[in-house]
Amino acid sequence: MFLKNTAIACVLMLAGSTFSLGQGEKQAEPSKRTTDARTAIPSVAQRVKQLDKDGDGKLTAKEVSETPFARTFMRWDDNLDGTVTEAEIGKYRRSRGIPIEGIVAARSRQQSPDVNVAAKLTIPDVDDLLRVSRGTRPPRQAIQNSAYVIKTKPHAVDGEKYVILTDHKGQDYLKSLQRLAKHRDGLILRVDDLAVLSRNPDDMNIMREQLRKANVRYLAIAPRMETYRENTLLGMWELISTIDSDPQLDAFPGVLLASDEEKFSGLVDRSINYTPQSAQDIRPFAISQVPSKRELRSLQKSGILRKLFSEHGARTPTMGIYSAEAADAPRLPGDQFWSYQAKSRSDYLKQFPDEAAQEFDRASLLVMHGHGIPGMSCGVDNEAISGVLSASVVLCGSCFSASPKKSDFPAMRRAPGGYNVEVRDAFTVRAIDNGACVAFGHMRLSQGFPHLYPVLETWMKGRTVGEAYQELVNGIIEMQGTESGGFVVTEPSANGRQPRQNLLLYVVFGDPAVRPFEQMVRSR
Repeated sequence: MFLKNTAIACVLMLAGSTFSLGQGEKQAEPSKRTTDARTAIPSVAQRVKQLDKDGDGKLTAKEVSETPFARTFMRWDDNLDGTVTEAEIGKYRRSRGIPIEGIVAARSRQQSPDVNVAAKLTIPDVDDLLRVSRGTRPPRQAIQNSAYVIKTKPHAVDGEKYVILTDHKGQDYLKSLQRLAKHRDGLILRVDDLAVLSRNPDDMNIMREQLRKANVRYLAIAPRMETYRENTLLGMWELISTIDSDPQLDAFPGVLLASDEEKFSGLVDRSINYTPQSAQDIRPFAISQVPSKRELRSLQKSGILRKLFSEHGARTPTMGIYSAEAADAPRLPGDQFWSYQAKSRSDYLKQFPDEAAQEFDRASLLVMHGHGIPGMSCGVDNEAISGVLSASVVLCGSCFSASPKKSDFPAMRRAPGGYNVEVRDAFTVRAIDNGACVAFGHMRLSQGFPHLYPVLETWMKGRTVGEAYQELVNGIIEMQGTESGGFVVTEPSANGRQPRQNLLLYVVFGDPAVRPFEQMVRSR
């Protein structure tokens, strides 16, 4: 069925992240007064003077790159000109309720950590992490370390039918989709342009009614590469959250995407022939980026995964990507841990060391944590997976790991971690092109582990790609209180700040009906 869409794409800039106050400017905790006081947060003028290495009265990303304010810089930079003034920091503080003149607090028995001393690496059990839902805010330290997990839960879907929604016009793409529809006993609904479907209320109403009549259960969303954009995804959330009266997604979604017809056909073939991994078959491989000797949260997550998979009798070989500033940072204890020492900020891993390469090449599951930009995730360049990828399931917790080639939003020049954003392919798209069957990532600024782990956890319960994806998005919808009309980002919101919808830009590439794993019982 063909629908004609006439809406115009909108624009919006994304920056920052929910919960985060940044590693630098943080509101002081109330404390008892004493005669021995210190400045908990200096004034704006003092902060600029402290960081302004060239004395020009403005800050650059380079000047703060080796300080706790590296990630905060992009939040300070209100006009996105690459420099930060006192006025911009003052505006940021006012938005966070922090006085421009600073805060004086009582001296704490525990002094501020020395940035020259490596932080202590702690590896908690995943069950000890706080589960966060609407109205629950994790402690500040948990936010900084991404040491919490969003709470998700199943949401029943009444439908039974497998539906493919696509705007592909090429015969090779359509033949692949017809093959998948036949295998799933499903049907194909076609539109002219998925990127602008949500801008035409009449087309949305027609498609919503089509999905209701089809009795949709699994919804495979198959955009063209040029129509795979932020509002394409957000438009799908608007569409399938309004199939019935509740605000939750009422179908199990998955995104089918590859860079050309041949690779798309390969993805469909792998989906049709996929066999769920058992606890005996699973071969995890973890990658963590270590940006500094004090930023160890990504390394911690590999340690957590090692504990988790050991309960299933599996070892987790791990690769650590250490920045030039993190040479003395901790390593994970035990064997099968390798490290790559980067020489500069733009020095990414392009080839695994021999022993690590052997384990990487035999892995069936790849889980990654760290910073990212298009073409690089967690310190690993796309070139590191230039050959056939054995890992059929990939979860990448970095920013831009599923970035579109064409965006609805203004280009970002810098990403968290101080990395320059370049026009390159998304890491997870490269993974799909090279052999993965399922890949998890984010179009823009990811929360990482707090949202990645619930997806992995649901899959390990033996549930499908689409069920885990739906649960994650529904958890975010519930936490934010998003309702119909609030999904798609519209032009009046294009004010250079991160919209609430950023959290809804997680992408799971793969057939929504695929079951990545058999149900796995933890031995504790």
